[in-house]
Amino acid sequence: MSFSPAPRAILFDLDGTLADTAPDLAAAVNLLRTERGLAPTPYDILRPTASAGARGMIGASFGLAPHDDGYEELRQGFFDNYQAAMMVHSTLFDGIPELLDGIVDAGLVWGIVTNKPARFTDPLLPLIGLDKTACAISGDTTPHPKPHAAPLLEAAKRIGLAPEQCWYVGDDLRDIQAGRAAGMPTIACQWGYCGAIEPVTWGADHLVATPQDLLELIRATLKGAALAA
Repeated sequence: MSFSPAPRAILFDLDGTLADTAPDLAAAVNLLRTERGLAPTPYDILRPTASAGARGMIGASFGLAPHDDGYEELRQGFFDNYQAAMMVHSTLFDGIPELLDGIVDAGLVWGIVTNKPARFTDPLLPLIGLDKTACAISGDTTPHPKPHAAPLLEAAKRIGLAPEQCWYVGDDLRDIQAGRAAGMPTIACQWGYCGAIEPVTWGADHLVATPQDLLELIRATLKGAALAA
């Protein structure tokens, strides 16, 4: 099944969509625990929260939210730990290199819009093989992170396209909210952290199970648009 309009760019969330960064994020928060004489939080508890970054990891491991006392100290420690070892076990999800190659072969461009701060995004992308992105918008690139529309609108601006010409792909509710707020067709992916345990569309235009399914959807939509032209 395909839908209109046909895309000219595919924009992606990073953590849990293109890259499996949960092992290194979990290690960063568990180092905080061991430094305090606490047992590590089991990985299967931490992994589903990886798309939420520091907020998710600290919440799952310490039971603290951003407004709680002690949270900011843990947040800064988490950031320092992660920056020191962000590419130990992180990899692209299976099928992502082929998906990105297929997007380019179809004559489209692809970009990244993440809530990850630029201090992590910028060094990570070349290390993990995502340095050919048409744009890289981080959580602090604009005044507002997702679910605000601003990061996605900035991405469209940088690649010179109207928002409706871009599809946004993510594995978290905030991704779909941001895409809809920006006026972009949205794709919820099930291979990421949230989609694996909560296979709902969050109101997305489409739900895909694998990167190959997404590539087939893109190709079908482009073919349909060509036939209708």
